[in-house]
Formats: sequence, C-alpha cells, structure tokens
Amino acid sequence: MSLPARERELFAPVDADIAAAGSRAAKLAALARHVRVCELCPLSRSRRHAVPGEGSARARLMIVGEGPGASEDDTGRPFAGRSGAQLDRMLADAGILRRSTFITNIVKCRAADEAGGRWHNRPPRAAEVKACRPYLARQIAILRPRVILCLGAWAGRSIIGPGFGIGSGRGRWFAGPSQSDVIATYHPAYIQRGGPGISGKRLERLARADLESVSRRLKARKTT
Repeated sequence: MSLPARERELFAPVDADIAAAGSRAAKLAALARHVRVCELCPLSRSRRHAVPGEGSARARLMIVGEGPGASEDDTGRPFAGRSGAQLDRMLADAGILRRSTFITNIVKCRAADEAGGRWHNRPPRAAEVKACRPYLARQIAILRPRVILCLGAWAGRSIIGPGFGIGSGRGRWFAGPSQSDVIATYHPAYIQRGGPGISGKRLERLARADLESVSRRLKARKTT
C-alpha cells in the first residue's frame, strides 16, 4: 500500500537517509538523527531530548511503550527511570536480556503539561501519536521483529488497533506488522501505581506471566 502523499513529502529526507544507510544499525541511526530534530508536533517545543529508542539492531523482540517521562526526557534514553528498572527486573526474570531487545515508544518526546511551576506527564494526544507514527512504522520495518511487546493501552491501540483495551486484551496474541506476533501487558508505571481495585503486586504477577509468554513465543519462532 502506498504511503499518503503528505507523509511521503514530509518523510522523503528520512527515507532517503534510511535507503542510503547500509546495515540495520545504520538505518536505525539515520532515523534517530531525524527524530532528535523533529518538529512535527508541539511536543518538540517543551522537550529537553527526543527519545528515538535504543537496543540491538538484530533484536527479535521490540518493546513499545507510551512515551518518555521526566528521566527519559533528561537522558534521551527510553525507560531510564523507575519504570525502566521495573521493566529490566521483569525481563530478567523471564530470561530476556534488555540489550537483546529494541525499546522505543509510540511518541518520541515527553507528553506533559505545566501546572504550578511543575511539569506533569499526561497521555499523548491523538494528533501527537499520528505525527510520530511514521517513525515507529519505519523502526518496525527496519527491524522486522518476531515479537512486539506493547506496554500499556496506548501502545496496544497504536500497534494492535484503536479498539484495543488492556483489561480484556492483555496477554492475548495478535497478528502484527511485518509478520510479527504482538502481545500487550501493563505498563511498568501502572504496575508501580496500582490500579482501581487491583494491587501493584497482582498487576506485576500478571505482567510477569505475559513476559514468560513472550519468552516462549521467541523460542518457538527462533527459526522463522
């Protein structure tokens, strides 16, 4: 399917640089350079650093979150704060090394509003997700991961479909882009907060079971 004319126009320099790059790592680096200077949505005006993503260019597992938080905005790295430490622990318990994955978000800049002299995280707006979506689509096309793990409802809706709900959809497998298998689980930040009527410990147990399912699926698709 051809790209919309507006996207072809806006992303022609990105696509040219990706095409000129040789290896997957070089293609990801070329895309990341464009992300860091992107001004396609208002989030670019309040960010400190854009966060393109990081990890192995040969990753069979791609992890997609909602968006950078304060720690990520400070460092330019995805999942660099408390949520990242939580994610690292759960991955390790499932026998998955973070360095073997590629981690990114559906939006590459922190979505936050200022109130009382402080910045507070908020969910990305539809227009912000739409503006950033072509970057994520190109990352997926470059990597062609076997499995995509969506962290939270926003990532699930972006990858699986707009009707996705984390309550009914988490832990289930879906057909994804580039012949990937897609599963969603709770975002580490949500696990740390706890949800209505469910404790953080219960959420963590469910998420750990989902990551074990990811580990099994990766082993099953090792030769595909």
